[in-house]
Amino acid sequence: MAERSTAAVDVADNSGDDPLTAKADTAATDGVAEEQKTAEKTAEATENKAVERQSGEQPSITAPELHSGHKLARRYRLEECVTRLDGFSSWRAVDEKLRRAVGVHLLPADHPRARSVLAAARSSALLGDPRFVQVLDAVEENDLVYVVHEWLPDSTELTALLADGPLQPHDAYQLVSQVSQAMAAAHREGLAHLRLTPSAVLRSSTGQYRIRGLAVNAALRGITAERPQRTDTEAIGALLYAALTQRWPYENDAHGLSGLPKGVGLLPPDQVRAGVHRGLSEIAMRALANDGATASRQEPPCTTPDELAKAVAAMPRVRPPEPEFTAPPEYQHTTYQQGTYGRPQPRPVVTQPVVVPPPPLQSRTGKALKWAVSALLIAALGLGSWQIADRLLAPEGKDEPKNVQPTLDDEKPKPPKPLAVEGAEEYAPDGRAQDASEVASTYDSDSSTYWRTRTFQDGPVLAPYKQGVGIVYDLGSEQNVTSASIALRYGGPKTAITLYAADSLTPSGSVESMKRIATVETSGTTAKPETKTPVKTRYVLLWLTAAPYAEGDQYFGAGYKQAITNVSFQGTAS
Repeated sequence: MAERSTAAVDVADNSGDDPLTAKADTAATDGVAEEQKTAEKTAEATENKAVERQSGEQPSITAPELHSGHKLARRYRLEECVTRLDGFSSWRAVDEKLRRAVGVHLLPADHPRARSVLAAARSSALLGDPRFVQVLDAVEENDLVYVVHEWLPDSTELTALLADGPLQPHDAYQLVSQVSQAMAAAHREGLAHLRLTPSAVLRSSTGQYRIRGLAVNAALRGITAERPQRTDTEAIGALLYAALTQRWPYENDAHGLSGLPKGVGLLPPDQVRAGVHRGLSEIAMRALANDGATASRQEPPCTTPDELAKAVAAMPRVRPPEPEFTAPPEYQHTTYQQGTYGRPQPRPVVTQPVVVPPPPLQSRTGKALKWAVSALLIAALGLGSWQIADRLLAPEGKDEPKNVQPTLDDEKPKPPKPLAVEGAEEYAPDGRAQDASEVASTYDSDSSTYWRTRTFQDGPVLAPYKQGVGIVYDLGSEQNVTSASIALRYGGPKTAITLYAADSLTPSGSVESMKRIATVETSGTTAKPETKTPVKTRYVLLWLTAAPYAEGDQYFGAGYKQAITNVSFQGTAS
């Protein structure tokens, strides 16, 4: 088209000082004026478009005015418009020929990106990798360009998954492993994504991750990159970061996720949220292109999806959590007889009554046993009658028992007393201790010393990062624990503490398997959990599940945190 435009201009320039007058005169003599005018208009329109592209200005293009029910190629019926942006629209449609749901991208044929979209769609269709949402058709027809792709109704966007919270370590491991391997295969074929966001990643009902919009999404928006492999690798790192922390690894909020605090740089995921898998945190930092990230890590950065896939494969595999065992339902006994369920029962047959012979005469041994039992019963009745009569006829006060031991109901409960603590250990089931060296400061009767938690940015409930933090105390021997008095360093809503009976200083089971003693929530600096029924145990777990917001000091920054200065237990010896 550019060559045609130049040729047309040259003809006009050579026709004289006034090209339009020259063409009119020529038309009067040779009868080809109309053809020349058409060529001029085409050349002028083409030249204007070229000027717009050179100046960086895009022509004003609106998405085709289509509606639900419109049919493309007498086959694809549009159902619902899901995106309308920058001159193109995306639809959920139905392939009436194959009776299945499909997705359709639509844009005008004269759209400046129409040709690049067609080329990207056809290249993506040739890849044929099942880890990508497949392009089914790419057509230019009736001044429209449309791209048809798979529609997966049983899959869920990563955006929706992250709205419910961070992924489990095994799910995050599968995400980065599958996506990096798929993108490495695409780049080997010369294809890049360039817009790998949480909405472009889908998880099927079987746990497989699939990527949609390979090359097409970027072409629709006119996105290009000088280093496409670096761009896609960094995008995979951002997806993993979001899966581990439920935060976007940049200062701006995006994709329904909160960004990082401004001015602190890119923090490793295990510093943003407690309990993050250390190996996956390192992989995310190696994939993200950021000077602050590369300054603190020991491993070299990953600059291509292939390098990232190899780094994930080299780390220890993250195993899925053990499935919870559910006891089978109790067997229900049926009332039907074997061989007759579901069959018509025959009518009862009336028969003659059967004459039952009389029982045989009792033997002499049976008679003797019968008389012996009768005699014993008579003797027992007589003895009982004599005792009743003796009690009724006895003088007043004579029948009061002497030296009768008091019953349990008569005993008064013993008042609780302080229980000595002989040792303590911090309990960190996820392997990440808070302040293990200062555990003894919680029972040294010194209010100036304390054990503290780490500082978290979200709260007050610690559940998004950890199940809880706590300390196991050794009372020396089994005691009947009734209450505790806990002095805290920080006040404010809210601090939640629960006492559990543990089996040792290093409990073998989870917190859920322990017997709960008492629970308390407080907004002050003292917590006093108390139980109505004493619990017999030697080891007591103090489990902190919520902490208040506290300002920073010379040692720790501001955030959600708590510190314990002194703990004492009350109860009775077993």
